[in-house]
Amino acid sequence: MGEVKLLGSWGSPFSRRVEMALKLKGVEYEYIEEDLANKSPLLLHYNPVHKKVPVLLHNGKPIAESVVILEYIDETWKTNPIFPKNPYEKAMARFWAKFIDEKCNPAVWQIIWSRDNEREKAIEEAILQLKTLEGELKDKKFFGGETIGVVDIVANLIGFWLGAIEEAAGFELVTRERFPILSNWIDEYLSCSVIKENLPPREKLLEAFRSRFTAPAWKY
Repeated sequence: MGEVKLLGSWGSPFSRRVEMALKLKGVEYEYIEEDLANKSPLLLHYNPVHKKVPVLLHNGKPIAESVVILEYIDETWKTNPIFPKNPYEKAMARFWAKFIDEKCNPAVWQIIWSRDNEREKAIEEAILQLKTLEGELKDKKFFGGETIGVVDIVANLIGFWLGAIEEAAGFELVTRERFPILSNWIDEYLSCSVIKENLPPREKLLEAFRSRFTAPAWKY
């Protein structure tokens, strides 16, 4: 199917989404690490609009934005589909992927960027959004049913990065008491070999997040 390259960043959940999808599909690719503090001419050339990772290059043609890339991958390589075939179910998968990117993830990032006196409010907002997401899981193993699907891939920040954020900042957000269904999903998610093999080193991630938090550890 031609040459495949991925411009990404080791700690980016958005880059890792694409890697997870490529690995699930068994697609061979060349990975190119980007320094986001000093963006390469290659990145600026292939993503002049947003100037950010990930960018997938397929036979020299660039595709940007992680969810757009995931759909391109699924339509190009048919094995191990990550989007449902049923039109309604596919629309719902797009809806929840969009909900994660527009509601859940911004709420989580806000915890990192908020000042100490604003963090409690940020956590309350994150709880609200994650409760809504948990309601979609119901009694399913994954958002995609019995196998990893696009919503599971898009939720990777919640599945892994959030735990590192909690540990670095010293608070508890996703507890088994507060989020029993989401906690079970995280366990299943992190036990999946393709997911585990495409996560950043936890200690390196913790070090990066700890630099964001200067206040003493506390719990909410």
